[in-house]
Amino acid sequence: MDMLERSLEVQRLGRVAYADGLDLQKRLETEVIGNREQDFLLLLEHPHTFTLGRRSKNEGVLATADMLRKIGVEVFEINRGGKVTYHGLGQIVGYPIISLSPDREDVHKYVRDVEEVLIRTMADFGIEAFRIEGLTGVHTTEGKVAAIGVHIKRWVTTHGFALNVNTDLSYYNWIIACEGEPVTSMARLLDREIDISEVEDRIVENFKDVFGYDVSNGRHVSEPAAVATGSSRDLVESQSHDDLDDTSRSTRLPTGNPVATAPGSDSSPLVLKETI
Repeated sequence: MDMLERSLEVQRLGRVAYADGLDLQKRLETEVIGNREQDFLLLLEHPHTFTLGRRSKNEGVLATADMLRKIGVEVFEINRGGKVTYHGLGQIVGYPIISLSPDREDVHKYVRDVEEVLIRTMADFGIEAFRIEGLTGVHTTEGKVAAIGVHIKRWVTTHGFALNVNTDLSYYNWIIACEGEPVTSMARLLDREIDISEVEDRIVENFKDVFGYDVSNGRHVSEPAAVATGSSRDLVESQSHDDLDDTSRSTRLPTGNPVATAPGSDSSPLVLKETI
């Protein structure tokens, strides 16, 4: 089926605990694998979290367990590509859960397209952003503004991107992020606080344009479906990607294992859904 014939449901979820976000991705991944006509784009914010990707090492988190509890950070080992990254308040996390089959079965192109969505979004706010050869993510002259790490199973994507909007960048001092490059935020680049919803609006429009979705139907607010708990422990054949030179096919280990925990925060009670 052509991408233009597919529908995309955008869910703006507000603040979601990281474990709940993993469970939701898993449920929607199963749905998309079973029915290749409906794709999803989740836009949300996580409480303070460090995630360890497939290429990360223990030394990537510099804080001790006691310090993690003090600063209120959870740590998760996950199945996306990449090393250590940060999710937290003031950041937009995007999880595209879309089928790349049959016409977009190219992991490198998919990652480049996600970068393009974010580069166009930065341009909408007057920020010059670009790629750096050999690295993944979106960069500016002041540092990296968005990280990307994806996982692909049966050509259905999970995980995605983290865009620093009004992010407290001091949390990056506790990790060796990705390749160790400096990080920045939209707020720092523009010297003002940014309206998160305005950035989400531009992400949705640019995602629609880059990935070739048509607009249909309207938007509506509805109560979210209950988030399932637990995740599959089966070993499955999968792909992960974190940069142009590190695409691998390997057996996926169980995901979402908490390493250190701190009190979580409540999820948003409403989901803004847009069908594109």
